Amino acid sequence: MKDPYAVLGVPRSASADEIRRAYRRLARTMHPDVNPGDPEAEDRFKELSAAHDVLADPDKRARFDRGEIDAQGQDRPFGFRHHPGAGPRTAKGRARSDGGFHFHFEDLFKGADSFEDIFARAQSAKHRATGAGGGGAQGHGRPQRGGDAQYRLRVPFEDAALGTSRRITLTTGKTLDVRVPPGTENGSTLRLRGQGNPGHHGGEAGDALVEILVKDHPVFRRAGDDVIAEVPVSLREAVLGAKITVPTLSGRVAVTVPEGSNTGATLRLRGKGLPRKDGTGTDARGDQLVRLRIVLEDADDEALRAFVRKWRPADARDVRADMEDPAKEG
Repeated sequence: MKDPYAVLGVPRSASADEIRRAYRRLARTMHPDVNPGDPEAEDRFKELSAAHDVLADPDKRARFDRGEIDAQGQDRPFGFRHHPGAGPRTAKGRARSDGGFHFHFEDLFKGADSFEDIFARAQSAKHRATGAGGGGAQGHGRPQRGGDAQYRLRVPFEDAALGTSRRITLTTGKTLDVRVPPGTENGSTLRLRGQGNPGHHGGEAGDALVEILVKDHPVFRRAGDDVIAEVPVSLREAVLGAKITVPTLSGRVAVTVPEGSNTGATLRLRGKGLPRKDGTGTDARGDQLVRLRIVLEDADDEALRAFVRKWRPADARDVRADMEDPAKEG
C-alpha cells in the first residue's frame, strides 16, 4: 500500500481542506464509472479512498504520522512501529509523551531461548512503562468509525424528476441499488448508512455519500418545483392560433395556442411539474410552463417573402423601442 500522502499528491504539511480538495479532484477522474474498460481503475480508486480515509480523520492521521497504523489504517504489530524523529535510540521500555512506546530489539533478544520469551519480555516492558491497564498505550484498541466513501451518480432529467433506482458498485466490490427520490435536485447527496469504509476494532462502518448529477435535457429545465419547456410554433400557428401537442414528464398533452401569440408567451399546465415534498391533492406537483418560440418553417419560401414585401401593418411601430440604450445608462 502506497503512502497516503503520495496517493493524494499532497505534502505532509497539507491542511484538512487541501486533503479534501485533492481527494475530490482525483475522485472525479479515477472513479470506475468514468473509466469503463480499465481493469485497474477499481484498484486505484480503492487505494485513493483508503488514503483519504486515513488522512481525513485527524486521529488516524496523527497515528499514521507516528507510525502506529499503516496506510490502510491497520495497527502495526507491537515492536515494529517507526516513529519519525525519535532518533536512533531511546530509553529501554519508556512510554513516550505522545502515547507511543519505545524499546530496543537487542534488549528483547538478549539471552532469550524462544519466541515466547521475547514476547513475554515485550509485554513486561510495556506494562512497566505504561502501568497495568494500558497507560500510555490507551486508545489504540478503542472502536473507531470507518470513513465515509464518496460516489457520483449521473441520472437523466426525467429519472431525477420522477424517481428511479440505480445500481452502483462500492469500493468494496459490493453492488447496491440506490433509490433516487422523485424531485431530486442536481448536486444533492444521498447518504447510505453503514455502506462506507469499514470501522476498526469493532467500530461501525462509515456511510456512502452519493452525489446526484442530473443530466441536461434538450427540452426541459427546472425552476423550483416547476418545469419549463420551450416549444417552437409556426408563424401561422402564432398568428391564427392552433391546437398543438407538447411534451411533459408524463407524456404529450394537447394545448391551445391563442391567436396573436408572440415569442415568449407562456402557457401554464397545472400539475405537470415536479413532485412536491410536502404537497397534497392539487398541490402535489408543480406546473409546467410552456414558452412559445416562433420559427419559420422555410425561411427561403419565396411566397412568404413576396407577401411580407407587400404587407403594410396598419399600426407599424418600432418593435425595439422598449430596449434600453446601454450607452445612455449611468
